[in-house]
Amino acid sequence: MSLSGIVLVTGGAGFIGSHIAATLAARGARVRILD
Repeated sequence: MSLSGIVLVTGGAGFIGSHIAATLAARGARVRILD
């Protein structure tokens, strides 16, 4: 599955948020993190 666009991940410095951000980035999304 490929993602496009910008995704905002809140709490991206935490354990779950950082793993979600990494997974989304690996699938092609442009990730922005807000902590």
